[in-house]
Amino acid sequence: TMYCQAIENQLKICGFKRNVDVLVLYLAGQGLRSIPSLARFHRLRYLWINNNKIQDLSFLVKNHCLTELYLNNNEITDISGALKHLCVLQILLLHNNQLKHLSRTVEELKGMRSLQTLSVFHNPLAQEPGYRLFMIYFLPSVQLLDRKPVTPRERESALHIYDRERSRVVQALAFGERLGTPLTVSTARRRAARPPAALARPAGCEFGDHTNKVPFENPADAVFLRAMTRSIMEFSSVDWNKVSTCQERRLENKAEEPCEMLTVKFR
Repeated sequence: TMYCQAIENQLKICGFKRNVDVLVLYLAGQGLRSIPSLARFHRLRYLWINNNKIQDLSFLVKNHCLTELYLNNNEITDISGALKHLCVLQILLLHNNQLKHLSRTVEELKGMRSLQTLSVFHNPLAQEPGYRLFMIYFLPSVQLLDRKPVTPRERESALHIYDRERSRVVQALAFGERLGTPLTVSTARRRAARPPAALARPAGCEFGDHTNKVPFENPADAVFLRAMTRSIMEFSSVDWNKVSTCQERRLENKAEEPCEMLTVKFR
């Protein structure tokens, strides 16, 4: 068959005599419509099957060592149940196929913690509103999506859209570099400018035998109180280039000026 001939040609070109030695397999542009199981190449790491007419990916079920997989320019309509086991995959190209279900596709890829490069453009699912931010939020390890780097601003936007509660807490506790465009007005910083008012606990929350254990009526108050009771961290630094050595002090014979120390405190 066409597949067997393509495999044999590759083995001859690369000089492989044992299946266990095959780490790379190039089957691109062979006009293949289907491929039998590649289980005999269980150490396979790099696989090119792009520019064919492949629709079914069940032949990959035993190839757990794949780190790069090129499936672009085929006729794939669904990847459910075909790629989830590829936990060490780093590069996956799926553009120019017929993938239609965004949620199914993301669900299949969510377990790939090492996935860094992903392309799914020129598929019907890429036309769905919010497609890019959806992919960014649910696939946090991806650094390059559809040939474009994932930016911190996109991650912030995705977090705000798909996890509003977490986004609110992150903003309330954030310190250091200011967000590009705050999604909400930070109340923690505004309150810190004046002594915080006493936070009233609702009746029945004295941590006795009561069943109601919620300490604050407003969750934002609990978050703010936790932030204000954190330990204070302090860092000090000195520019030692401006401090005279013992020899310099003896030669100059003058009073030593006190060195300047920069101290930074934060919670």
